[in-house]
Amino acid sequence: MPFSEPATLDAEARRLLLEVAWESLRHGLARGAPLTPDPADFPEPLRAHRAAFVTLNHFHSLRGCIGHLEPCAPLVLDVAENAFAAAFRDPRFPRLEPWELDGLTLDISVLSIPEPMRFRDEQDLLRQLRPGVDGLILADGAARGTFLPSVWESLPTPREFLNHLKGKAGLPGGYWSPTLRVSRYHTESFGD
Repeated sequence: MPFSEPATLDAEARRLLLEVAWESLRHGLARGAPLTPDPADFPEPLRAHRAAFVTLNHFHSLRGCIGHLEPCAPLVLDVAENAFAAAFRDPRFPRLEPWELDGLTLDISVLSIPEPMRFRDEQDLLRQLRPGVDGLILADGAARGTFLPSVWESLPTPREFLNHLKGKAGLPGGYWSPTLRVSRYHTESFGD
């Protein structure tokens, strides 16, 4: 099944999104709320409804990562909200402190529309996975989890990637069910 790939963002659009994300972090530190930019002040590609994740690293260690899997707002608003949420609402970490801005880096991943995958069994699914390219959403009943394509850097084989994703969704690594659903997406990722 072909992907619905939106156009890539040019260098200026990327620069503006990074600027908005950083400003949302500073706004959050000063006011306890995300920045709410007016989409009308930005070029059309940043006004389009797109889903994104914002990842924060502090001296190369994960410090927060929050995003949306489906488009729910103009991209510029989604990035502002997710930057704030990664810094102040990621349940795995305490709220960002001002002293952490030193050593903090920020990455933005803009997602394609997730496409459901078709597979006969786990082996068929594993054969279809493309390390370093595919982000996955795995769901079965109430269990759900996602890994961005960048996670392949630490889980380089399809089996490792899938088993750890099952764990993230709250399922055992060896879990398999005919009701398991998997969708894949791509990201356009950039950072500072």
